[in-house]
Amino acid sequence: MAYFRKRGSKWSFTVDTGKKPDGSRNQKAVGGFATKKMAQLAASEIEKEVADGAYIHDQDTLFNNFAEEWIQIYSQDAKASSIRVRKHELSLLLKYFDKLQLREITKKAYQKVLLNLKADEYASNTIAGVHGTAKMLFKKAREFDLIKTDPTEFARPPRVQPTIEDLEKEDLPRYMEKEQLATFLHSAKAMGLGHDYAMFLVLSYSGMRAGELCALKWSDVDLKANTISITKTYYNPNNRVTDYALHTPKTKSSKRVLEVDPIVIEELERHQMEQSIFKMRFRDTYHDENFVFVNSTYPGYPNYIKSIEDRMARLLKLANLNQALTPHSLRHTHTSLLAEAGVGLEEIMERLGHSDDETTRRVYLHVTKEMKKKASQKFSELMKGLS
Repeated sequence: MAYFRKRGSKWSFTVDTGKKPDGSRNQKAVGGFATKKMAQLAASEIEKEVADGAYIHDQDTLFNNFAEEWIQIYSQDAKASSIRVRKHELSLLLKYFDKLQLREITKKAYQKVLLNLKADEYASNTIAGVHGTAKMLFKKAREFDLIKTDPTEFARPPRVQPTIEDLEKEDLPRYMEKEQLATFLHSAKAMGLGHDYAMFLVLSYSGMRAGELCALKWSDVDLKANTISITKTYYNPNNRVTDYALHTPKTKSSKRVLEVDPIVIEELERHQMEQSIFKMRFRDTYHDENFVFVNSTYPGYPNYIKSIEDRMARLLKLANLNQALTPHSLRHTHTSLLAEAGVGLEEIMERLGHSDDETTRRVYLHVTKEMKKKASQKFSELMKGLS
């Protein structure tokens, strides 16, 4: 039986929802109704849930305690890289909800957190990631009957709208023109350290990611069919050579087989012979996991991404090229040269292991736009002679 009372202009009710383990009554109090009838309707819904055995008592569980429990559950079948990201996103939520009970976090309070993140100038992707983590956490809390309503259910992450100034300053991702790439590879061959030339040749001619290159094994290379299979990626956030992990590709489309130019295969064959000699020199300590590109200080261990970045920076300086370029710039370079060669966007996406990617699309459209402009200019020049 519900008990109703009016305070000022608003109505509230208290309803029994069962008994606690010690025999005392569990009660639910709700207020803020404009009329008694509205309060009665809300009370009757709770009473029906209690009668049907469907009523859930919000539990006294602190957000920080459940966040720790949730990340342990999430970590059971997630990649280390994903766990690292989720922990960072949880740290942002903990700034607001740390010592609050889960049941105290309302939809309004949660939406305000998303707005505060925007006000603190976090990127849209970061806010979306925080929202994704929160949705998973509160869904699990509902599954465990710790809360009755999910505060994230109708929340919308705010989008950071770019200003006119932002759009005007927006640059294309950095990449090399054909002649610049030739200069870079020539420098790698003439002045590179160790296997620099083979490494940067593979990156330039395949468009693979640096992490995919580090994870590459000889079993992934078919020297007869001129193909390289991408089946894994390298993970080492602390750049400790011996403390690495190999993960499956991030997306289904990232797993692929690349056809490569014979010049790449020939260079890989030379590299393999040189590696065999190097392997024999360190046969007692060699970390023999069949990696294509290995560390010289820790023989046999795969190269790490920071090392590739440093080597590229050195070569760019020697070649007098833009030192802001990175190994990922070679991926954009591959995109631009494929577009210049007339390869379609869909085929380029497939080769790069993308289902969709805005950056690749922008590079492709920029290159093809310039090609169309040149074609128009050539046509105009041709017609001048006829007028």
